[in-house]
Amino acid sequence: MNRQRGFVLLAGLMTVVALVVATIFAAVGALGGDGGSDQGRRDQAAASGSGAGARTPVGSAAPASADAWIGTWAAAPAGVEPGVPNGHAGRSIRNVVHTSIGGTAARITLSNLFSREALLIGHASIAVSHSNDGDDHGRHESPSAAPGTMRLITFGKKTSVVIPPGGRVVSDLVRLRVPYDTDLLVTVHTPAPGGPVTYHPRALRPSYTAVGDRTRDLGGAAYTESAPVWRYLTAVDVLNRRARGSVVVIGDSITDGIGSSYGAGHRWTDVLADRVSGSGLGVLNAGISGNRVLRPSLAAGKGPSALARFGRDVLGQAGTEVVFVELGINDIIRRPNETDPDRITAGLKSLTRQAHAWGLRVVGSTLTPFGGNPRHTDRLEAVRDRVNDAIRSGEVFDRTVDFDRLLRDPYAPDRLRPDYDSGDGLHPSDNGYAAMGRFVGIEDLVGKEPALL
Repeated sequence: MNRQRGFVLLAGLMTVVALVVATIFAAVGALGGDGGSDQGRRDQAAASGSGAGARTPVGSAAPASADAWIGTWAAAPAGVEPGVPNGHAGRSIRNVVHTSIGGTAARITLSNLFSREALLIGHASIAVSHSNDGDDHGRHESPSAAPGTMRLITFGKKTSVVIPPGGRVVSDLVRLRVPYDTDLLVTVHTPAPGGPVTYHPRALRPSYTAVGDRTRDLGGAAYTESAPVWRYLTAVDVLNRRARGSVVVIGDSITDGIGSSYGAGHRWTDVLADRVSGSGLGVLNAGISGNRVLRPSLAAGKGPSALARFGRDVLGQAGTEVVFVELGINDIIRRPNETDPDRITAGLKSLTRQAHAWGLRVVGSTLTPFGGNPRHTDRLEAVRDRVNDAIRSGEVFDRTVDFDRLLRDPYAPDRLRPDYDSGDGLHPSDNGYAAMGRFVGIEDLVGKEPALL
């Protein structure tokens, strides 16, 4: 081989190496994988459930101030949707969600948390729902979009994205004026089988599906099937530089709204969101029916334990300002029953410590009465009383909201007041949830003093 030919081959080899390296860096950038940066490490910690920090988009469209992203809606991934082991291949899924605070742009988070297979999102879109006609929380449900609001969503400036097994993805910024207290339509098309569907089973309102890629349909005629669940979608954030941040509520079925009227938006967090919107706060509902502090219930769609999911579902939300904890009753009443109150309070204190590590104040509630429920026993009632004594002592949370005293029957303190009981002796009625939403002191959420514990 002569020297000139050798130089030519060497130059060619170096070019190939440069192209490979450039491709690797481009792929990492497209996945938001700046793991060496502080923000990259915060995102990885939040995704693993071990830390916090505002989520950043996959693409490079983040605003100069990441703190301007505020969560307006969220739903905690609770398990795998039954009956669809390979997903909804060839269909469009139109999730209907309700905002708590508005903004000048939006972004979404999609989750493939509970699948062992990659999920292909062919297209995605977001629009304001046509049903926003002034009625309370979209009582006239509709899969149709308001004229002029349909926007295509991109991921790393691409219209499609692959979400890895167990992963999640945050979209690029979408220019859309999002009103507060309104319905949004977030639609994804899944063109190929993608394994089990990560979902939230207790939407208490319908979302819709259609055959084919109908992500950009303004009308809802193609969306002929509905189900009261949210699929893949776990968060919607808005760009709002005047907002304070978000209150993230981690809870069980009482936060998830079981017992409230279907489609009416009568969760206690909905009532709270209406009250605090003027204070510049979004309210994010991270409740999962059946959820416990100490034990997971994934097979039943009741989610990982609160200890395991706290980093992802609470600290990982955009603009988290304060944490609200409503948990513990399922540890007592669900089998295997936890009869050691100290273990429950230790778990709740652990949640507080995780939040304090990120400078967040924690507001927590007492455990509500369940004396009218078939699972009630005197022994379990004694456990609840002990946990509540610890919470009221001020040793568990920075601030305490005494939902137990608010809801209980003054003539039978282990039971819900009759007008606050949905009928099962455990879950509040619409009246009960309204009372809870009004009972939370706004000063507990917006005060400037640091965490106390």
